[in-house]
Amino acid sequence: MPPKVPKTPLNPRNFPRPPLCERTPRFLQVKWDGVTVAETDQAYWVLETTHAPTYYLPPSSIPTALRSKLTKSPKSSFCEWKGSATYWNLTHPTDDSKTIKNRIWSYENPTPGFEGLKGYLSFYAGPWDCYVDDELVEPQPGDFYGGWVTSEIMGQVKGGPGTWGW
Repeated sequence: MPPKVPKTPLNPRNFPRPPLCERTPRFLQVKWDGVTVAETDQAYWVLETTHAPTYYLPPSSIPTALRSKLTKSPKSSFCEWKGSATYWNLTHPTDDSKTIKNRIWSYENPTPGFEGLKGYLSFYAGPWDCYVDDELVEPQPGDFYGGWVTSEIMGQVKGGPGTWGW
């Protein structure tokens, strides 16, 4: 196995505003109780000033057998950059009594500049485990933003106490 290439440090204070939306070749996984509910190397990431990267996975990243367990939620929100967000609920792969609500979102009609995100799914980093290139991520602080914090993130990201006005 070839040695892993060291990750380049990322400073969210240097990310652009308006945000940058681009493909990323990183290998992303979402696991719930050890069961893979999504995985891909065909995602987008959105980089926005003071935010950890937010990843958007194609619907095909969810195994076919689990797609029926993903249901649309009545919740919605609005992003000044990407437009109206649709939220999703996911029922556990092996236990139909467990459903996680409103921890996945998508943009079904994104604004210009973000068209590539159409129908792609973004997962909050919890309650399931999310991985970037096999590294378990930490959720961006607070419960409003959905960024995934990895060891390459340098400096503070928005979302924690005292950062709301950034």
